[in-house]
Amino acid sequence: MHTRSKALVVVGAATVALVVVALVAALVVRGVLWPNRLLAARYEVRGVDVSSYQGEIDWPVLAGQDIDFAYVKATEGSGFVDSRFAENLRGARDAGLLVGAYHFFSFESPGRSQAEQVIATVPADRGLLPVAVDVEHYGTFFRDPPDADKVRAELEVLVAMLREHYGVEPVIYATQAAYSRYVAGGLPDTPLWIRAVYLPPRVSDGRDWTFWQYSHRDRLDGYDGEESFIDMNVFRGDLADLRLLRSRG
Repeated sequence: MHTRSKALVVVGAATVALVVVALVAALVVRGVLWPNRLLAARYEVRGVDVSSYQGEIDWPVLAGQDIDFAYVKATEGSGFVDSRFAENLRGARDAGLLVGAYHFFSFESPGRSQAEQVIATVPADRGLLPVAVDVEHYGTFFRDPPDADKVRAELEVLVAMLREHYGVEPVIYATQAAYSRYVAGGLPDTPLWIRAVYLPPRVSDGRDWTFWQYSHRDRLDGYDGEESFIDMNVFRGDLADLRLLRSRG
């Protein structure tokens, strides 16, 4: 082959390769291709977490899409209750799902008052999964994270009060960055729920996760709210193990 022809072939092949890479990258960004979806498929127990942002949920429809459990947002900080908490809790249970409530941890209010808010909102029902505490950076705290020792102290108060009231260890949900800064090395008995939406979780102190949020950009049938995406999670274990988590203490 002529030298110039060979050069054109090489350039053409390189161009095709770049187009393929760009296409794959675009599909990943749009949520069409997520490597984690394949990696999470090895776990048999799947669930969602939702809030009022998903709007009114048709729980039988949602549960019918290979969903085994759901965590529904209950509270945030010391003064906020999700407007659809009671409705979602009842609907998810009626649809036959294992259900738990989650609390969004605020860096701006004491752990004690946050615990009181959870306790006033979430029933002490042994049929529910343990309350989950969502620890992640938000707002200006992404660029200016609060003091780690102060956050740990308030988080430990919150967890201790929830443990005492509900008789089980709360679940700690965290991004990997928040886990490293505020949880690592402490709260050794709490089940971990790690958010890792690109690759499987790797926590800084080597603890095993119990729940893994592997996607925050899935679309399922059964809801039509302000948020078109839904968070997807897996549980490390089978359904019998998940049921046992309700009485763990």
